[in-house]
Amino acid sequence: MNTIVKYALLSLQCCIAFTAVAQKNAEIKVTRSASEKKVTIYADDKIFASFLYPDTLEKPVLFDIHAANGTIVTRGFPLNRQPGEPNDHPHHIGLWLTFENVNGLDFWNNSFAIPAEKKHAYGWIKTDRIIETTSGAKGILSYHANWVNQQNDVLLEETTRFEIMGTATQRIINRVTTLKANTDVLFTDAKDGLLGIRVAHALQMPTDKDQEFTDDKGNVTVVKAGTDSIAKGNYLSSEGMLGDSVWSTRARWCKMFGKMGKDSVSIVVIDHPKNPNYPTYWHARGYGLFAANPLGEKIFTNGSKVKNLSLKKGESVTFRYRIIIDNGKHSMPVKAINIQADQFARVTE
Repeated sequence: MNTIVKYALLSLQCCIAFTAVAQKNAEIKVTRSASEKKVTIYADDKIFASFLYPDTLEKPVLFDIHAANGTIVTRGFPLNRQPGEPNDHPHHIGLWLTFENVNGLDFWNNSFAIPAEKKHAYGWIKTDRIIETTSGAKGILSYHANWVNQQNDVLLEETTRFEIMGTATQRIINRVTTLKANTDVLFTDAKDGLLGIRVAHALQMPTDKDQEFTDDKGNVTVVKAGTDSIAKGNYLSSEGMLGDSVWSTRARWCKMFGKMGKDSVSIVVIDHPKNPNYPTYWHARGYGLFAANPLGEKIFTNGSKVKNLSLKKGESVTFRYRIIIDNGKHSMPVKAINIQADQFARVTE
């Protein structure tokens, strides 16, 4: 282990201790079921999340993500629908990483809801092998996947590594994804990308108006207004933006937070300085889509800028994110988030 990595791990341990008031680190267990195409992750024998990569899904996802207190912080639909939750955007499942326009193919919006005659315009991310599953104070899950068209031609090879840590009140995910071009590839500036989470109903922002959203093919999705008082969430960015005003702004981190049961639950996504176009734009919608998209500059700036990303065959790009799920009496404070963001910025592997 080199000096940089040792320093990063030591800093992370100190950071976790600070933010969790010197709580004991959870023991992470990572178990694989090859027959189900599923990897289940536990923290101190309590389920944290499952990595799902069956052939029935158009992309691999980390699904049914739990806070340390057991509360599920991601939406259940369409795989594990809960009473009263919305059923819009069936491609929003757990936590994922895809993009709307890669050589003209839409990897983001693909789902079971796309008619067969339109599937040619969409791409699949197919996981072909699990590289590593390791349990311990830090759990590790890494996998290899191919970004393909309908003919299974490979555009990109994906290698993703999750590092999972936790305490009595926190769960932390470091996600590092490298995409290597198998042919010349163009990520054309688009709204829908890149790292996405669809949060639970209670973390949505309350609204009394229906909303309409249009993708790049002109398909319109209506998100119905809330008819209950469950949604009580909000957004806050590192730049002090709140609520709907976070959308289309840049920040090194963003937090979605709200009351779930007796606890305040926060989901924090932290960008990394080595990511393209840092700090990222936030594609953060009140209805529960929480996404970091550095490649959507055109729509986020009303056309004043464009951010395309091109890779020649053999070239690669890496995206690094930290996701924190925190629960307690109060929302995760800004000071603690900044400490995590500063530490994550020093992690180079």
